[in-house]
Amino acid sequence: MTDEDRIVAARLKLRARFLEGRAPATPDDRARGDGPPNRHGMPKVPVGQHAVDKWPVLDLGHHPVIEQKEWSLKIDGAVEAPVTLDWAAFMALPQVVEPSDFHCVTTWSKMDLAFAGVRVRDAVALAHPLDAATHVMLHGYDGYTTNVSLDALLDDDVLLTHTVDGEPLSIEHGGPVRVVTPKLYAWKGAKWVNRIELMIGDRPGFWEENGYSMTALPWEDDRYR
Repeated sequence: MTDEDRIVAARLKLRARFLEGRAPATPDDRARGDGPPNRHGMPKVPVGQHAVDKWPVLDLGHHPVIEQKEWSLKIDGAVEAPVTLDWAAFMALPQVVEPSDFHCVTTWSKMDLAFAGVRVRDAVALAHPLDAATHVMLHGYDGYTTNVSLDALLDDDVLLTHTVDGEPLSIEHGGPVRVVTPKLYAWKGAKWVNRIELMIGDRPGFWEENGYSMTALPWEDDRYR
């Protein structure tokens, strides 16, 4: 089997894992919110949220400036073959555009953004995660961390995004690359991402250590621990 065949097989394996059951980030009939059904059949605006026109900026107060030629992404931890991607290798991966909404735990939602980038599962497959891997810690250049279940990250709309609405992702919003998690509150998508650490078991990231939810499900009003 060639390296390319092994990567394809790893992608298919992760996709099959996602399809085995209801994704942990996909609301069920208990989903609460307002407005007509969204693209996934849930209420368009999750409970406790309101739609905004502008896209506010929230972060830890430090905006690292990383040039594309300097950017890299390490994928390691509970994997068979740790890998580090530079910009060229990242852009050589399958590129997709996903229309998604962006829900901030501070109660605002920015609707119908067109995110372009690489599905997280396609990048993670390069490192061949261990079957025992259950969670991921996302790391940013600013020192930020957040934990997400691996199954939640395997969804089609969870991206390593570099472009939004046809424009390069700005520094303020986490460019050159950030993670977007449309079915989770937005703090679960690290800005300026530079590492995806696969884990056997779970542990809290920055906001989780400060009282925020480990799971962050918007349609369940799942904000705090």
